[in-house]
Amino acid sequence: MAWFSRKDKKDKKENEAVREAVVGKENRGDKKENGKEKNGKPLFGRLRNGLSKTRDLLTTDIEDLFAGGRAFDDFAEEIEERLITADLGVATTMTIMENLSGRAGKIKDPHSLRSALQEEILALIEFPEDQEKRSLSKPHVIMVVGVNGVGKTTTIGKLAAHFQKEGKSVLIAAADTFRAAAVEQLEIWAERAGADFVRHRENADPAAVAFDGLEAAKARGKEIVLIDTAGRLHTKVNLMEELKKIRRALQKKMTDAPQEILLVLDATTGQNAVSQAKLFHEAIGVTGIAMTKLDGTAKGGIVISICNEMNIPVRYIGVGEDIEDLQPFDPGKYAEALL
Repeated sequence: MAWFSRKDKKDKKENEAVREAVVGKENRGDKKENGKEKNGKPLFGRLRNGLSKTRDLLTTDIEDLFAGGRAFDDFAEEIEERLITADLGVATTMTIMENLSGRAGKIKDPHSLRSALQEEILALIEFPEDQEKRSLSKPHVIMVVGVNGVGKTTTIGKLAAHFQKEGKSVLIAAADTFRAAAVEQLEIWAERAGADFVRHRENADPAAVAFDGLEAAKARGKEIVLIDTAGRLHTKVNLMEELKKIRRALQKKMTDAPQEILLVLDATTGQNAVSQAKLFHEAIGVTGIAMTKLDGTAKGGIVISICNEMNIPVRYIGVGEDIEDLQPFDPGKYAEALL
């Protein structure tokens, strides 16, 4: 009985924190207007602040590299070290360094070095976006996956709010039936975002929840379906098989569902995020990444590493706790804010 008491208290504390995040904000008046918050802070400023730790690592004392008339070849190893420390990974760092070496003659001062780095990073993280393809199906089903602790539940809630602000109708299906707290938290997010919510009893079949959620969305004419999934079962094999089962259940109701499989990763885990991406992608075919907690780490280069090594686009990035801090990923603004 003591264990259940502790668990109930923990779940209650988690849910109170979520309610404060999604409901308390309204009372504080932090709403977006024309790309800015009501407090006047631009969204790019949020991004820049969120990437400050990584930017400091990459650019602090960059002027000193050119002291005494040093050329690029004289400090190339130091640039390489900074890139690896920022968690771009060895392979991605080597690609960038090779390209920088090819234009070393044009890197004569801090400004030209920043510009060259920015161009090389942008080339690795830009993906052609086929918006027409993404908007053809109705409802548009996004299956959200990831291990526990990466911010999956919060990301789904913020996505629901994001889509609702765009004027799209949303339904959330709570298919992580193994964790009662996750279901309760999602229900709070759905309530705040004005999204429909589908749940089953605890430990119900996750595939059945996903199927019923899609069925309800079609019947109600919803435009977006967000499906939460479990992040941990007894083994990785069991987890991946469960995710495959959910995908098959969705396809029984809608042959091209899910249109997106969004993998949520925690930037603070660094290169471990690449390993997670490989595991999920091999099992179910990830179509996009949501990278959370970039504001809490100097490892913001993991975004570049994921894009380059996995050839999977980053769709969203999280640079803070507020709803607006989950932003659609803009490669140009990211590269600019990073340097």
